[in-house]
Amino acid sequence: MTLLTVIQSVCPVVGVLVPQTVFANLSANRTMQEMVALANEAAQTIAYDTREWTTLTTMATLTGDGVTEAFNLPANYKRMLLKSNVWRSTQTQWPMRFVPDLDDWMQRRAQAYYDSAGEWTMYGGKIHIQPIMTAPVTTPAPLPPLPPAWAVATNYIVSQVVSDPVDSTVWTVAVAHTSAATGTFAADRLANPTYWAATTLPVPPPIVIGPAQTATFNYLDKNCIALASGGYGDNFMADGDSFRLDERLLKLAMIWRWKSQKGTAYAEDMSTYGDALNALSGADKPAPIIIGRVPMMRGVGLAYPWPAPTNGP
Repeated sequence: MTLLTVIQSVCPVVGVLVPQTVFANLSANRTMQEMVALANEAAQTIAYDTREWTTLTTMATLTGDGVTEAFNLPANYKRMLLKSNVWRSTQTQWPMRFVPDLDDWMQRRAQAYYDSAGEWTMYGGKIHIQPIMTAPVTTPAPLPPLPPAWAVATNYIVSQVVSDPVDSTVWTVAVAHTSAATGTFAADRLANPTYWAATTLPVPPPIVIGPAQTATFNYLDKNCIALASGGYGDNFMADGDSFRLDERLLKLAMIWRWKSQKGTAYAEDMSTYGDALNALSGADKPAPIIIGRVPMMRGVGLAYPWPAPTNGP
């Protein structure tokens, strides 16, 4: 369903004329203005306030460069999950320590003291990580071999690449010709400067021998609308936009909110919406896996104190 079809299903219930379009001539249609505002508010409330939907849960990885301490948050970042940790690639047994108090953070920096797993906090719209994550360790890649050396009395075609056997410079043939019968490449270039063009061989990227440190965390995506024009956004912009979550839930939310705003009875409609929300919320998480015969308490977390074995005996 699109925004247009959702609003078309809401209007008969709330006693409003069913529109053929929502955004066409929106500035002159007060009812559709209210419907769009209501749809945006209902969609954002469902997406951000009711639960952490798996559809909107995403992951970010920050890569160290040996210099950066403060990293920009992802463009679609809404907030951290209620149970969200930041994991450093060099410590997989437990997450980095979150320091919520900025005075505590500054004191720890002044003392040059860090938790063994690393520490993080948020301020200024950025996520700050200490100690600074290291850049990748690289070594220069072997240079490519030189092209064949220039030779006397040789037919050269356009785009052919040769090297000067004296100084190892590299040249590309600009004009097809036969080289001199005697002498050096430098003399041949001096006599025919338009025949040759200086060329630089591509330098291969360095070889990574040690990866950069990274920090990974989960967060809630703020873009709950699939835009008809492509991509995602946090507000409806066109008739063809659609809600990334359940459209029936959006419809039910709009109905009770509309009636509430207009001062009519809405308790039954809000109850219907609440039932649908609870049903969808309960079905949005995968079922837990129980190992052994004794079920674990809900929400319990386990830590394995040493590296897990990867191979059998």
